[in-house]
Amino acid sequence: MGSVRYSVVLDWDETEKVFVATVPALSVSTYGDTREEVMDKVREAIAVTVEGLRIIGQPVPQTHP
Repeated sequence: MGSVRYSVVLDWDETEKVFVATVPALSVSTYGDTREEVMDKVREAIAVTVEGLRIIGQPVPQTHP
């Protein structure tokens, strides 16, 4: 299987003063103090989620719904 790209929604949470990254296709989100930090964290969250889905035999979303 080739690589898959997921859309990431990046927002600024004014209350918490952090960036929030959400991957709608995987129902994954994380946060970080900088854009670089949150993007690193969301890449890791995507990888862990996809690996977990594969391990338990669930379909891995290929595109954003």
